[in-house]
Amino acid sequence: MRLRIIIGFCICSFNGVAQTLGGNTVFNFLKLSPSPQLTAMGGVNVSKISDDIGLAVNNPALLQSSMHTQMNTVFNNFYAGIKVYDLAFGFHNEKLNTNFLWSLDYFNYGSIQQADAAGNVFGTLRPVDWVMQVSASRKYMEKWNYGTTLKFINSNYGIYRANGIAIDAGVLYNDSANLFSVSVVAKNMGFQLKRYAGTDAQDLPFDLVLGLTKRLENAPFGFSFTAHHLHQFDIRYSDTGFNNENGFPGGSSSRISLDKIFRHFVFATDVYLGDKVEVNVGYNYLRRQELNIGNSGNGLNGFSLGVGLLLKKIQVRYAIAAYQNNTAYNQFGLNMKLNEYFGLGKFGERIGW
Repeated sequence: MRLRIIIGFCICSFNGVAQTLGGNTVFNFLKLSPSPQLTAMGGVNVSKISDDIGLAVNNPALLQSSMHTQMNTVFNNFYAGIKVYDLAFGFHNEKLNTNFLWSLDYFNYGSIQQADAAGNVFGTLRPVDWVMQVSASRKYMEKWNYGTTLKFINSNYGIYRANGIAIDAGVLYNDSANLFSVSVVAKNMGFQLKRYAGTDAQDLPFDLVLGLTKRLENAPFGFSFTAHHLHQFDIRYSDTGFNNENGFPGGSSSRISLDKIFRHFVFATDVYLGDKVEVNVGYNYLRRQELNIGNSGNGLNGFSLGVGLLLKKIQVRYAIAAYQNNTAYNQFGLNMKLNEYFGLGKFGERIGW
């Protein structure tokens, strides 16, 4: 029965995809992690059970009743002075027996001078991207949870503006007695409503993700294995000119190789230092392969690290992810349970580890 549900979900996900498998995509900021814990685990994880509503922004099936009135705020120190802000809020409705989430991710690229082809400056440009989403999830029987997310996406680069809608759908199986969970999620199924001036319609960055997480019973460790882009086998980026200049092997091949397989996987480890401190370590093989430069030293590309301080009324999380040698992406987040401060009601049923 459980296997049939998962297979049926995957088939429906494939049938609902409006995007092609290859080529360029639009609204690629949707790929960035909205949560320090997710960033620390390699940027791709759909199966980690945690009382962190930031993970539910990425997978609606992880939205639980224990997140009732939880608010998540995230501040991102991105490259080139780009500022990214994330806000999420959860609510559990007892009458509907349904969990809800609202979130906003906002990307501020600062001020850029506008100039014509001759170099004459005639003003400033303030480009921004943002996505607002509403999610809902429900429990099925004892160990299953399913959810869906509706997103409205907006991009504004002066006279070049576009928007669109997308849907995420996820299913989670959580065996809390054996400290094991597995989830499958279809992300960014949608289309553009408005296209950038002078451009054709582009695909959204669809992804089909499968992940499993296991925590050891008698040791303070947990492990996650996540496979992304399951709908497309060869996800290597191949540019012949760039490859020749930087010492990469060129050309494409239909042969199965370990490199092609491992580009789909992200590995993560959790270390629990008592009940108050959690350390997350991740490795994204695809990111490392795409960012490495020929045979030169490439530092910690693809690796990420995070730490969380888990108190009764607040969670403080920090993550750092290496994208290039000697440079890193920093993310800081706060989770507050507002009903602990303002008496907004009791939590629903708590699940997890």
